Amino acid sequence: MLANLSAIGYIWTTLRLRFAPGVHRSHSLGAPMPATVLVFPGIGNSGPLHWQSLWQRSNPEFVRIAQRDWDHPVCEEWADALEDAARRLGPSTVVVAHSLACLAVSRWAAKAHSPIKAALLVAVPDPDGPGFPAEAVGFAPLPMQRFSFPSVVVASSDDPYASLAHAQACADAWGSHLVHIGAAGHINASSGLGEWPEGRALLRQLCD
Repeated sequence: MLANLSAIGYIWTTLRLRFAPGVHRSHSLGAPMPATVLVFPGIGNSGPLHWQSLWQRSNPEFVRIAQRDWDHPVCEEWADALEDAARRLGPSTVVVAHSLACLAVSRWAAKAHSPIKAALLVAVPDPDGPGFPAEAVGFAPLPMQRFSFPSVVVASSDDPYASLAHAQACADAWGSHLVHIGAAGHINASSGLGEWPEGRALLRQLCD
């Protein structure tokens, strides 16, 4: 796993040069991932054109975490839902978190939790930033303890919800590998990434 993580930067560059209570099971694009992939969207849940939804649509083995309320998130509640899913799915789980979900992962990781294989954390927002949603409760302060599992933080240079410095600080504190993908906004449906094959390559590295 550590060898795979050390190769992520090279693989990413090559790809760019070439081009809860319950979970919801989602057809397969490419070979199945050799791990259980848990999709963890941010506030509002990921819409049909979001890369998380496109991945899940094309991979029946992916599962999506369930939340009581996607529009008025409470951090501890989201962290508890992650623990429920991780305990149910087992230690081969790789979490794919976007935006606000990344903060819930950090809160979950800072306390006793079920083991997972790894986490892919995309577009980590700054809970102290001016654009942070007022309806999100309990996400600050952001836990900065080192994770007990391998992880990758993916950041964009023009994310309206966080600076690259924030992404770097989170990656350093959590022991994550930082991947900077250039100007891609909040790395969501509005970024025009489609199925985001480069992100899938990062996921596969974490699953292998």
